[in-house]
Amino acid sequence: MKKNKKVAIYNLGCKVNSYEAQAIKENLEENGYQMVDFKEVADVYIVNTCTVTNIASSKSRQMLSRGKKINPKAIIVAIGCYVHIMEEEQIHGIDIMIGNNKKQDLVEILDDFFMTTDRAKEAASIKEVEGVRKGKTVRKEILDMNQKTEYEKLSRSKTGFHTRENVKIQDGCNQFCSYCIVPIVRGRARSRPIDDVIREVNDLSEKGCKEVVLTGINLSSYGEDLGQVSLLGLIEEIHKVSGLFRIRLGSLEPRLITTEFVKALSSLEKFCPHFHLSLQSGCDEILKKMNRQYTTKEYYEKCQLIREYFSHPSITTDIIVGFPGETEKDFLETKSFVERVGFHETHIFKYSRREGTKAAKLPIQCSNAIKSQRSKELIQLGKLKKKEFERYYLGKEVEVLVEGSGKVKGKEVQVGHTKEYVKILVNNERNLQNQVVFVKIIKESQFVH
Repeated sequence: MKKNKKVAIYNLGCKVNSYEAQAIKENLEENGYQMVDFKEVADVYIVNTCTVTNIASSKSRQMLSRGKKINPKAIIVAIGCYVHIMEEEQIHGIDIMIGNNKKQDLVEILDDFFMTTDRAKEAASIKEVEGVRKGKTVRKEILDMNQKTEYEKLSRSKTGFHTRENVKIQDGCNQFCSYCIVPIVRGRARSRPIDDVIREVNDLSEKGCKEVVLTGINLSSYGEDLGQVSLLGLIEEIHKVSGLFRIRLGSLEPRLITTEFVKALSSLEKFCPHFHLSLQSGCDEILKKMNRQYTTKEYYEKCQLIREYFSHPSITTDIIVGFPGETEKDFLETKSFVERVGFHETHIFKYSRREGTKAAKLPIQCSNAIKSQRSKELIQLGKLKKKEFERYYLGKEVEVLVEGSGKVKGKEVQVGHTKEYVKILVNNERNLQNQVVFVKIIKESQFVH
């Protein structure tokens, strides 16, 4: 019977993948499947794959193989981004492949798979059935993501287990940056209906959640396919939800930062002044090759605009080092630009060549040694700029949303984040989880890294 089937799921990748994996898990539980840890023996192993880099693809393959090693008789299911580019030789051992925008059908697909297998068992011995499985064609449920698709009806129902929760509001991307495979595997930009988003946020708030993080593949495009709805309009509606303390945004594109947008956000008490603006390079020549649609001058102006309306906003970013053709001069321009902007945090990635993208065809590919050295330099610079950002709070009182306990230097403590997403140590013997408290910063050791 289905209720006796044990299922293990392993998630890789971004916040969107994390949200979808949780939604899948809840859907499986509601339909009679028993969820177990991926390390345990299960009847089904599901890997929610990622392919944004070669390392992510490799990790996806590794986890699919691991499930088979734990239980050779288990059903192995690959879902998500990597499914869309897997080559035939990489499919060995996989029983079911489910692409993006078909994850909502996973329960139905599994039910059908088991029903077919059970019927086969009635007509043959177990040994014969296993033989059929080994030789059978892998079941594939994969949409052509180049075609227009609707927003997938995949949402969470059991919410409110954490102080902060991700809420997926958008999928897909239309930008086609030359290095990025995401539009190929995720498809065109599409938005979640505003009523559905508000329903989930209301549910979160009623169950005790104090902060929501709006996430998507390209958050900045939210509403463009819905007509009169915009990301700003959605934020303003979420702001009306009672019981909710904070609204935080995921990654944004610089084009979204306008006077109207930033001014409106500055008037919303619940909005967190934490702007993750994707930069990717601080060199105009490289930005052009990346098809990023802005210059460093324009990017810097966006950062200054944010600082006009917020006293000490957190501006964080992503940077790719070793893009094809990036010279030492280009890299030094990026390093100088990072120094000038003064980011709170910088997330550094080594360029990963992805077949199917324009950048993969560029003739001059940087060596791994060069990528590693440039990555190391920017990571070190990022740490220095982060400390500079944090020192601003010395002697000041900050608002902290306590998220729970943790260990700092082996000592059990309570930790939480400011609106700017600075992690703070809270010295208090009382359990303050899910509460907003004010903490005076008197020494740097109160910052948790």
